[in-house]
Order: sequence, then C-alpha cells, then structure tokens
Amino acid sequence: MDWTGLPYFLAVARGGSLRAAAEDMGATHATVDRHLRSLEAAYGVRLFDRTPRGLVLTQAGETLLPQAEEAEASVIAARRRLQGLDREASGRIRLTMPPAFAFDIIAPILGAFAAQYPAIELDIDLSNRIQNLARAEVDVSIRVGFSVDDDVTGRKVLQYAARPYASQSYLDAHWEGRGAQGEGLHWIGWGDNGAWRKETAFPKAALRHSANGAYMQINLVRAGLGMGTLPVIFAQHMPDLVAVPGTEAFLDRSIWILLHSDLKRTTRVRLLVDYLSQALRAQRAAFLGPLA
Repeated sequence: MDWTGLPYFLAVARGGSLRAAAEDMGATHATVDRHLRSLEAAYGVRLFDRTPRGLVLTQAGETLLPQAEEAEASVIAARRRLQGLDREASGRIRLTMPPAFAFDIIAPILGAFAAQYPAIELDIDLSNRIQNLARAEVDVSIRVGFSVDDDVTGRKVLQYAARPYASQSYLDAHWEGRGAQGEGLHWIGWGDNGAWRKETAFPKAALRHSANGAYMQINLVRAGLGMGTLPVIFAQHMPDLVAVPGTEAFLDRSIWILLHSDLKRTTRVRLLVDYLSQALRAQRAAFLGPLA
C-alpha cells in the first residue's frame, strides 16, 4: 500500500488539490482520491484536511512528507542507475523543449536522428515549464536561458542573437509617422509591464499586445500587429520577418541541453544529446546572424 499510495500522496502535497495531483499523475480525480483514502486507512490517520482552499497537510501528513520524499528519491536513484547500465541504442527517451525552437529548428533534427536510430522512441513534451530532472519527470531537457542552476549534467550548446522584427505591412503603415523615440509604434510584449522598453531604440513605443509564448509572438509579428524582439534565426525560416530599421542584433540567451548525471552513460540518451548538440552547433552562423 505504501509504494502504491505514496506517489499520490506526494502529488497532492505538492499540488494542493486532487485536480492538480491528477494532472501531475496522469490519472483521474477519483483515482487520486481513492489512493489517498486507502493510504489514510492503512496508516489510521488523516493526512490532509479538506478545506475550501484545497487539501492541507495535517500534522501526520507533515511528518510523513520528508519520509515519502526520501523513498521517492531512492526509487528514482535506483531506476536511473539501472537505466545508466543500458548500452543499447533503443528504448524511449522523454524529451522536453520550449515551443519556440521546436517546430522549425529542432523538429528536422529529430527527424534525421530518428531515421538514423529507428529503435529509439522519442516522447516529446513542448513546454516552457521547467520540468524536474531530479524527480525523473523527463530524461533530457532543452532549455533557453542565460544560465542553468539545476544539479544536473548541463551542456551549453550555443548562444544566439536577437533583434527587433516587424512585418513589411506594419512598417509601411507606421514607420514614416513615428516619433524620435518610437511614438506611434507598437511593441508586442511578453505579458509583463514592458519595463524592458526603456533599453530599446524605441522606449516610447506603446505596448499594444502581449503573448507569453515566443512562437505565438513570432506569428503576431508576422501578422502585422507590431514589433517584437526575436532570435535572428527565425528570419531565415520566415522571410516575411523584416529587421526594424535603426536596430542592431545583440547576443541574447543560450540553448542548453540538460540530463541527469546517472543517464549520461545510457547509450540512447548519449546518442541523442550528442546528435542534438552537433546539429545545433552546425547552425551557429544562422543563430548569430550578422554577429557571426
């Protein structure tokens, strides 16, 4: 009962509700509730108080939590050590990446990889959420950032350049009437307050629209809704992106490939990480654009 119920207990403790736990576990609301009640019955204590704000750990639940986390860590460590002994170029790899680079940049690389290693199955999750490698949510994670602080094996693949882009139709409609500091122009933001505009060539351009996904922002720019600061490599794949006059490319974030250290000896994982790294670095000139 412990081994069956503890993952559900941890999911509820972390999510604060049956619904959040069900999403995390890929189960139904009823399944999570059944496992939780069975665990409580087996221990003879209530592990959660059911409140209007969600499920809150009782004193018994607080006592169990670190022990359950320790048990989870032991199981994950054993699984990873066994996976690390795998020397076959076959099996499943759970791979996560941000949607921005997934479609036009990484998908063709994965297609070529799958053709070369047909016995390796890719389970791909597109998400900007930072999945937990230590908890074995994924095997390999492609991330974009200035740095990575996780306690994992990380490989900095390359740094890319970015600059402001717009559509030609947008520039035709708004460029001539602009003010000296961008009055009359419009930025497409990231769902924030737009404080970053002060550091741009057009600090007084209005923040007219926003999108919290980079790929959506790219397509809003292409649709003529305003200017957006984008990785320069997209102009190579989408020729309707026009560099905004009076702006320059600059070095932005880096692309990282991360995996848990126990998996670096696993053949299929090492093959994928090496293949991705080499294929992305082969496009370094496109990632840097005019800065290459």
